[in-house]
Amino acid sequence: MLGENVTEVIRIRNLSKSYNNRVVALKKISLSVFGGECYGLLGPNGAGKTTLMKIIYGKAKYFTSFDELSVFGYNPLKEDLKIKCLTGIIPQEDNLDEELSVFENLYIYSKYFGIPKKESEKRIEELLEFMDLKEKWNVKIRQLSGGMKRRLTIARALINKPQLLILDEPTTGLDPQVRHHIWDKIRKLKSEGVTILLTTHYMEEAYQLCDRISIMNLGEKIIEGNPLELIRNNIEKYVLEVSSKLVNRNLKIPESIRKEETEEITKFFSEDYQSLKRLATKFDNSDNLVIRQTNLEDLFLKLTGRKLYD
Repeated sequence: MLGENVTEVIRIRNLSKSYNNRVVALKKISLSVFGGECYGLLGPNGAGKTTLMKIIYGKAKYFTSFDELSVFGYNPLKEDLKIKCLTGIIPQEDNLDEELSVFENLYIYSKYFGIPKKESEKRIEELLEFMDLKEKWNVKIRQLSGGMKRRLTIARALINKPQLLILDEPTTGLDPQVRHHIWDKIRKLKSEGVTILLTTHYMEEAYQLCDRISIMNLGEKIIEGNPLELIRNNIEKYVLEVSSKLVNRNLKIPESIRKEETEEITKFFSEDYQSLKRLATKFDNSDNLVIRQTNLEDLFLKLTGRKLYD
């Protein structure tokens, strides 16, 4: 829970954004991000997550309207340099210089912040240690694995000791082991007081890392809250998943069970585990069904009619 005296790092009220004044990317978005929390924007590609990120750090300035928009009290459309001095940004795609070494990438980036040479070298050593890249000090970027490049991009964003860290899809395309490794680093940064704003379409990532999330779809904020509380308050506790080819169209189900059907999978939702267990006995092949607790992906589908991975 956030205390009463926690600073509001990001404040957005009724923010809308269009491209070329025609294509609407964001529709009346309102949210607050408080100091020391991890706040997530969860949604599929095209939901508006990256556009919102770009506005927050001053990269998308045109065809934007709002009632209030501030980061550390500054307007990102007019005072983006002040915000960038307090912020670290990890873009969706790694944009490291492939011809330079690990150290050179970090050292050159430190110059943008006017960090003196000795201080810069010390900071680089600390960051490479933190991101488990110390042995790669003199290695060229093109020789690194995808996971190492991602960790280096995060290290680069930390060079100026930011108070706010912005991560756009931080673990997309990485294998599970690397993903969990990066999650551990994000948790450590949060424990040190860094405010974190991240976008993701991985429901487990949002569930594991975020104190609060906004679920977004087609440029709109659908719902906001703590991931566990959102699931608890907005969808049934359990779901039975069955291959649709096993479901008879004339199957009768109790009114307390809600049904969602696609061509491949039919889902039955209920607060009562035993009622789903009884329903499961009506299907011939137990290898094609599972009963589990509902998650953020189930909630997203209920609220929007879309999958997170569309």
